[in-house]
Amino acid sequence: MRWMLLLLICKVLGMQGVDTDMDINVFRGIILIVMIISFVGLWVWAWNRKRKPAFHEASMLPMEDDKGFIPDSDDLDDGEGVNHVK
Repeated sequence: MRWMLLLLICKVLGMQGVDTDMDINVFRGIILIVMIISFVGLWVWAWNRKRKPAFHEASMLPMEDDKGFIPDSDDLDDGEGVNHVK
């Protein structure tokens, strides 16, 4: 489907006198543009405010106790988790 669309665009441009010869440099340019658009899209997705709670939750995974909860600083002093760093 995409190749048919590309072929149609090339034919339309060819009817207007535009050179439609595709060499390796045109292909590299198309790939470069696709990669730049993908990078910007990924960057916008990662810095979106809606994603902040999910990223915060993922960043706290290494801090979880074996029981599946994140201990507060008050929970460390009751002897259940020994705090060796003072």
